[in-house]
Amino acid sequence: MREICSKLFSNGKVYALYTDDGFPIEVTDTFLPFYTKDAVGRHQNKLEDYELGDRMERWMVGVSCMSGCPVRCKFCATGKLKKIKLLSAEEIVTQVDFILAQNPDYNPADAKEFKVNMTRMGESFLNVKEVRKACDILIERFPSVHIFISTIGIRDSDFSWIKDNITLQVSLHSLDEERRNNLIPYKRKLSIAELGEIRTSSHLKTTVNMTLVDFADFDIGRLKEHFDPEHFFIKLSPINPNEISERNGMGNGVIEGNNLV
Repeated sequence: MREICSKLFSNGKVYALYTDDGFPIEVTDTFLPFYTKDAVGRHQNKLEDYELGDRMERWMVGVSCMSGCPVRCKFCATGKLKKIKLLSAEEIVTQVDFILAQNPDYNPADAKEFKVNMTRMGESFLNVKEVRKACDILIERFPSVHIFISTIGIRDSDFSWIKDNITLQVSLHSLDEERRNNLIPYKRKLSIAELGEIRTSSHLKTTVNMTLVDFADFDIGRLKEHFDPEHFFIKLSPINPNEISERNGMGNGVIEGNNLV
């Protein structure tokens, strides 16, 4: 893989790469203090101060499972790519190798947590065969790795393999079904109620990710109705402003943040 460009953040870096056959993908290299891992126990996930930790505490590598994405969420720039490629397991793992090569002084085995997040470009369950192969390769190489799989909840998906140190994240974004369909215009997905019925055998709860565009997208009553706190953890995320979010009048969304150096 070849680097196109990169952007530095306070707690890491994001890279745009080309695959060997010329498809663009995104990979991230970030870190946080180890106490942020216990967001459930702390009942929040805010930093206590301006100390951001390092890669020996929580080291997180975000990888793409596709170049482009057919889901085309209304606030995501990935959807503007006209060509879509399903990445092979080897191409997914190579992204992790790329980040390790950028940090030769750090060993994942020495980190308190080493995490691979399949949360960048693509929908994991539309490339699930290669995603599962990549998980097997990563677990064999890094036995204590924690793998985070993101999905909108593709209908008829098998979630039985989400277990142990593999954890699921479902993209919700709104608790109004019509509004969610507008934000995530992919028809073959589970309803909000069906998302709430997902159960896994992961060591951690399933994360429900809400990238809040507007305060009206959040409804605590419906949240409690559909997502049992015994099985789900709620994460509120900001919009990363881009051409698509600006075109759709979404700006920064509800949650503002600035992580640039």
